[in-house]
Amino acid sequence: MHDYSQADLDDQTRGMLDFAVKLTLDPSSNRKADIELLRGLGLNEQQILSTVLITCNFNFMTRLADGLGVEVPESRFEDATRWMSSEVQAISWLMTPKET
Repeated sequence: MHDYSQADLDDQTRGMLDFAVKLTLDPSSNRKADIELLRGLGLNEQQILSTVLITCNFNFMTRLADGLGVEVPESRFEDATRWMSSEVQAISWLMTPKET
């Protein structure tokens, strides 16, 4: 899937993705209101922190790889597609955050 905005997603997932896109494309525009929006969708502090950390780590690793000229084999894209498949999403222990 190349455009999550066209997918049938629950409000929390769409909100997290919208937040991640905004943080990626225009990080200095994020405000307290953006965090409050996530809280309003029912995300707890751990889920919000995880969203921020995953987004930041993804952006860091992507820029690091791009900066070093790393070329990703096509088979790795197939792995990522398979990972996001509905079969994997149905495995609850992979998709549900562990409560502490």
